[in-house]
Amino acid sequence: MIDKTVLDVAAAVADIADGSTVMIGGFGRAGQPVELIDALIAHGARDLTVVNNNAGNGDTGLAALLKAGQVRKMICSFPRQSDSWVFDGLYRAGKIELELVPQGNLAERIRAAGAGIGGFFTPTGFGTQLAEGKETRRIDDRDYVLEYPIHADVALISARRADRWGNLVYRETARNFGPIMAAAAKTTVVQVDEIVPLGDLDPEAVVTPGLYVDRVVAVGERRWLHDGVFVGGVDIEGRPLARNGAEA
Repeated sequence: MIDKTVLDVAAAVADIADGSTVMIGGFGRAGQPVELIDALIAHGARDLTVVNNNAGNGDTGLAALLKAGQVRKMICSFPRQSDSWVFDGLYRAGKIELELVPQGNLAERIRAAGAGIGGFFTPTGFGTQLAEGKETRRIDDRDYVLEYPIHADVALISARRADRWGNLVYRETARNFGPIMAAAAKTTVVQVDEIVPLGDLDPEAVVTPGLYVDRVVAVGERRWLHDGVFVGGVDIEGRPLARNGAEA
């Protein structure tokens, strides 16, 4: 019997080793697997290379992992914004490395890893510092840069629902990098709001098939959702904002 569920987030991340490359889903806060990140902080793995769209917000989630000093290098497309003070401080102090990748290139490099593609040519970045030292080629009167796939030891992603086989359904923009990261990692660990019985997921709604998933852990519904419906945002610290004058 295939059963990919684990009891808690601690067990889900327990074998992540020092020096691992870890892909973490999320577009800012949307779809960020906060509970798995917190478990990784408690686990204590260090010298990590983290692949994410950005470099953390505020002091929670990915930013907390950076603050804990467990990340050696960030590979991302958007490292700085108004609430990225943790990364900004570490980078200015020379305590973290950065590989800056244009967002489209980042997504395609991750997708290429999952698809078994050895490399691809893209016009994005040609003629800039991002192309220095890289192979270039002119194709049909346009200049391109050769980019290579990004593989990972582990992917930590968030989805809305799963069954015990690991089939995943996402909620709207929380989907973002989850599907391609699941395919690009040797081990994929997923936190979901709930695990449902086999047959409860509409096959047409499954985005990531269980083939790409190794572990699933249920963490309950987020504070800003109610029965899967958005009921209020969160502030910089992750606290729910009021909805119609009441707590969300």
